[in-house]
Amino acid sequence: MELNKYIDHTLLKATATERDIIDLCNEAKKHKFFSVCINSSYIPLAKQLLKGSFVKICTVVGFPLGATATETKVFEAKQAIEAGAHEIDMVINIGFLKSKNYVEVFKDISDVKLAIGKTPLKVIIEISELSKNDIVKACEICLDAKADFVKTSTGFSKSGATLTAVKIMKKTVKNRAKIKASGGIGDSETAKKYIEVGVDRIGTSKGVAIVSEQMSEA
Repeated sequence: MELNKYIDHTLLKATATERDIIDLCNEAKKHKFFSVCINSSYIPLAKQLLKGSFVKICTVVGFPLGATATETKVFEAKQAIEAGAHEIDMVINIGFLKSKNYVEVFKDISDVKLAIGKTPLKVIIEISELSKNDIVKACEICLDAKADFVKTSTGFSKSGATLTAVKIMKKTVKNRAKIKASGGIGDSETAKKYIEVGVDRIGTSKGVAIVSEQMSEA
């Protein structure tokens, strides 16, 4: 199992410096991670650093709260793609979901997906804020809105991914959407467990430690 191919090498802290992004991109190239996941202000720098490599650029929209207006999320996503992003991770409107305002939740996701076309859209549902029924409903809405992935967490809430939540997500989306687990995945054993239950991508800031650990086990 080549764990590096599952990893979105992530740095989304507000305090991330240009030097941090340079290091992140160099690590991604060295270890052949799937992508770097960064805030959109750093897309031009990452594009320059990753030129000629196979590493993709992933960025976040409506992050980390998800409560921005849909029009703002659409603008963010389109601008990010124009700047060089290959994938968009948007945060669901958690308040609308918990209000059972499912029409607005659907519209929020659908409008972003329509705006970005074939660019992969991952929708962060923030499982730490949701009940089991909320997780199922969020996944169903993501499917209806043509999202490409459902993603567990921002990494900025109470907690991150759980195997229980991922199993619920997988049972709901089956093979109609992919799953990204993020938040708290920091070693190769944990990463493998998530992949075994059906995760297609792992968002982590511990990618180097994960692949180094795997190499030492070989």
